Amino acid sequence: MAPLLLGQPLGAGMPILLEPGRPKVLVVLDGIGWLQLQARPDVAPTLSAMEGGPITTVAPSTTATALTSITTGLTPGEHGLIGYRMMVDGQILNALRWGTKLKGDARKTIPPDSVQPFDPFLGKRVDYVSRAEFASSGFTKAHLRGASLSGYRTPALLVHETARIIKEGSPFVYAYYDGIDKVAHEFGLGSEYDAELRFVDRMVGDLIDSVPSGTQVVLTADHGQVDCGNNLVPVAGDLTPMIESLSGEARFRWLHAESGATAELLEAAKECHGDQAWVVSATEMVEAGWFGPYMRPEARDRLGDVALLPFEPTGFDDPDDSGPFRLISRHGSLTADEMLVPLLSVVS
Repeated sequence: MAPLLLGQPLGAGMPILLEPGRPKVLVVLDGIGWLQLQARPDVAPTLSAMEGGPITTVAPSTTATALTSITTGLTPGEHGLIGYRMMVDGQILNALRWGTKLKGDARKTIPPDSVQPFDPFLGKRVDYVSRAEFASSGFTKAHLRGASLSGYRTPALLVHETARIIKEGSPFVYAYYDGIDKVAHEFGLGSEYDAELRFVDRMVGDLIDSVPSGTQVVLTADHGQVDCGNNLVPVAGDLTPMIESLSGEARFRWLHAESGATAELLEAAKECHGDQAWVVSATEMVEAGWFGPYMRPEARDRLGDVALLPFEPTGFDDPDDSGPFRLISRHGSLTADEMLVPLLSVVS
């Protein structure tokens, strides 16, 4: 997405018109799906009034993968950040925390530019506005390296810094906000989600009012959400003897097979979980182009052997995949709620 705004030719079928010569702001709202937005026009009148429509995010429909595709313009198979938790050099790397279970902080042992070697933003040094605490993270170094950060600690300063940079003559600013995703994960898609979306709608309105007249504000997201409630289930015990390890996330759970057990694991997983999830082998996904028409060998090696992708509102547990609280809304799979995201535009 970002390379399109920096002058890369625009693909067919995009629901907005990019207007040449105008300064541009790309606002990425983590976690707002097209279908969730369409269901709440009264909650988000500013966003609902913008021109545009839905586009399809990448597989897996997860932040690390999608944001890297947004900043590089590359498919997951090309850039190689192929999931939230992926196999790198024999370890499961959490791409957002850039750490492993055994060694913790992996910024030195697994350098971000070795995992994702392509320069974001077509190699141009662009301005971006994001949370100040993300500045030195491994994931930032993987998908935003070379860009110039203006960090914020409150949403008001996201608006202030973005408008300031445009007023000072920058032709393009990338602005990222993660509040919607955080609230959806912790509380689901109820009243708390609506309250956050209402706040974000006002924030975007303030941004549109604050940038110079004639600025094109473009808005998109990395993925949508599925409210799973407390419906997190274990991978069937019958599969355990065939599984060496797990990676991915609850709605795109990779099963890494014991040596020689991939075919048996695939058939057994279909028998155990085919009524609640798409059960697909990595080979089938790669051949069908799920991660793009070309996949670097290094990226291919980061996949598991068999994946469970729920089409029901549930997820598959992994004891090593945990955080400070139980997640209610989740994403990662290929349902429309997760895969369709907005691409919207307005000229101030």
